[in-house]
Amino acid sequence: MAKATKYVSKQPDINGFIDYTSEEHGTWEILYNRQLDILHDRACPEFLAGIDALDLNAKEIPQLPIMNEKLKAITGWQVQAVPALIGFAQFFELLADKKFPAATFIRTRADLDYIQEPDIFHEFFGHCPLLTNPDYAEFSQHYGRLGLAANKADRRMLARLYWFTIEFGLIETAKGLRIYGGGILSSTEESHYSLESIQPVRKDLDVIDAFRTYYRIDQLQRTYFKIKDFADLKRIREMDLDKLIKEARYLGMHKSLYQPKEDAAC
Repeated sequence: MAKATKYVSKQPDINGFIDYTSEEHGTWEILYNRQLDILHDRACPEFLAGIDALDLNAKEIPQLPIMNEKLKAITGWQVQAVPALIGFAQFFELLADKKFPAATFIRTRADLDYIQEPDIFHEFFGHCPLLTNPDYAEFSQHYGRLGLAANKADRRMLARLYWFTIEFGLIETAKGLRIYGGGILSSTEESHYSLESIQPVRKDLDVIDAFRTYYRIDQLQRTYFKIKDFADLKRIREMDLDKLIKEARYLGMHKSLYQPKEDAAC
């Protein structure tokens, strides 16, 4: 998971606060206003409720101690400041301990529309609102525990499940298909594309199917998986994922929907 990046996380002071510049707060404001305008009829209701519960706003980048105070009171979760990219072992360990890793830098204006590394906007805006939802939060902790116990090959399988749920998942609602994956919620282009484009395949979530499906971190998705409600994440926690990983491995990977030259897919 850890790769080279041009970004460096900002160090909190002894009280956990970070001295962001006015330009950095301005970047947050641009991203926040743009995404919230797009998502009011595209994001799941639980995400929008989470925005309100955490009192997120466009004025400034949230500070870790304030975010942690609010999250802890709702689901017992915390946000842990980390370098831009961390390894699988640390990632799983933090989730298992109900700590969501967040790099503390924000993208530059040059990277406003896309950044491969997860920045503070992706983590705070894309993920933290749904950490107020018990099923989402408990699934994230369970996933961390599974990852800690898994071998390297199985962690690769688990990464696919995380990708197609927490990062790029869609959910059925009374008002139609909506977004809950943080990778979509923090992306202007993918917020439109995931729901409106005729190009990607949208499938009901089947865990074995997800284990067998390639994805790319630097391309719009070719496949999205839908859950019926957040209770589906609870049902996944009750499955024998070790057994399902073995079944998926026996069946083999699906043919990649990416172009051959792009098949460095995960």
